Amino acid sequence: MPSNFTLRAVNTAHRALLRLSRGRLGTEYFGMPALELITSGRKTGRPRSVMLTAPIVDGDDYIVVASRVGDPANPAWYHNLRDNSAVEVAFRNGPRKPMTARVLLPQERASLWPRIVADYPVYGDYQKRTTREIPLVRLTPRSAGQPALPGE
Repeated sequence: MPSNFTLRAVNTAHRALLRLSRGRLGTEYFGMPALELITSGRKTGRPRSVMLTAPIVDGDDYIVVASRVGDPANPAWYHNLRDNSAVEVAFRNGPRKPMTARVLLPQERASLWPRIVADYPVYGDYQKRTTREIPLVRLTPRSAGQPALPGE
């Protein structure tokens, strides 16, 4: 499995590509739309940013996969949003928008997982590498009255 250093380096390179190309490159990754997810650190409360792909775009909602390349542990961003569902998302290098993250229930995951694996088989490969069930997360625009991230 990739180390934390490798995963951070890939994220840094992705952000640099977006910045240097002024958003012309890096808005898709492996044929999927890319987004930046900003969570609130569960220990520090500080904003934490990660570049992800969205294998399913459902209107204004995005489905992201907490695969961590098939690592035995869930990614840190997943733990952050489980503790605080108020997140921000910059879709395809667009402006940051307040959203709510929700881990899909088993039956919801069961209906979407086959579609994701059919369209992007790499996720099936990741699932084979680990004994944990890789979670899916729905990101939905935040309604008025929902809690904001610290500092908003």
